[in-house]
Amino acid sequence: MITTDQIKSAIDRVEALYKYLNIEEKKIQLEEEELKTQAPEFWQDQKRAEAQMKLVKGLKFWIEGYNAVNAAVNEVQIAYDFYKEEAMTEAEVDEAYNHAITLIEDLEMRNMLRREEDKLGAVIKIVAGAGGTEAQDWGQMLMRMYLRWCEKQGYKAEITNLLEGDEAGIKSVTIQVDGDYAYGYLKSENGVHRLVRVSPYNAQGKRMTSFTSVFVVPLVDDTIEIEINPAGISWDTFRSSGAGGQNVNKVETGVRLHYVFKNPVTGEQDEIVIENTESRSQLDNRENAMRLLRSQLYELELQKRREETAKIEAGKKKIEWGSQIRSYVFDDRRVKDHRTDYQTSNVGAVMDGDIDMFIKTYLMEYGGEE
Repeated sequence: MITTDQIKSAIDRVEALYKYLNIEEKKIQLEEEELKTQAPEFWQDQKRAEAQMKLVKGLKFWIEGYNAVNAAVNEVQIAYDFYKEEAMTEAEVDEAYNHAITLIEDLEMRNMLRREEDKLGAVIKIVAGAGGTEAQDWGQMLMRMYLRWCEKQGYKAEITNLLEGDEAGIKSVTIQVDGDYAYGYLKSENGVHRLVRVSPYNAQGKRMTSFTSVFVVPLVDDTIEIEINPAGISWDTFRSSGAGGQNVNKVETGVRLHYVFKNPVTGEQDEIVIENTESRSQLDNRENAMRLLRSQLYELELQKRREETAKIEAGKKKIEWGSQIRSYVFDDRRVKDHRTDYQTSNVGAVMDGDIDMFIKTYLMEYGGEE
């Protein structure tokens, strides 16, 4: 049974949300922005109109989110009073409290995603490490995990390039995720994911360790301006091969984009190579490859900004790009994140896309630091 202290703590958190979300200011701003959408010439500039509607939608999200949280906490107070009058059970009060806390935590976590790039979609690239078939099978398992997570979130996920393994699994895959704040959530997945299990591909039934790298960059939209030098671009075309599975479009023509440029982070000459086999149309594949190029260049620019402004306090844990972030130990029924120490024994659920708590604990611990 919850206590009055727990209810008071929930009320305090709601009051804090009201203040640091500037709800009153957002209500005034929403009225002003909605008035602009009623102008007769509003839809004459399609791009500008869409940006305005996106702004209105964002303001509504925060106001409606806060209203839902406030209403849920009020319900807890009412339920507790009913319980004292023996009109409700302990279980019903606890259920109302748990619902309110979930809403509070979700809104607090979304508030952690304040950076310009957090609100964008994401591009996930999974690359199997050394280890042959076992590592490639692990790559495919991670691909399925992220596709299932996207499905649960209501995000649109498309495989834009897939390189199948020699016997099973995948060598690499690129997944394009469209949806609000997809990058803000998925950036927590950057790094090396470690699998420990008795391998079905090992005749001796030995316990094996495999590593797969996951890279996540923002998926840029039309609101982000990225400068690309046309002289640095060259193209190859090729026939798409491999079955690809049910999640991949059966295509005939793929494109390979080469972009030579000066890396803003290293200051040296560099090259980005992007393959796209998503569509049957070579023109569509070219357009999407250019979008993915802009995403990678945007991530490099963000990396440069972070390096210029980052001030990491002595003694704080560092999260290095490419570091081992999580271990999945199948035999011991344990998945553990090494950055936050959060772990669960429900391995099956995690591999079925239930990774919200890993994302939440990462953002709650490191979101403010960012």
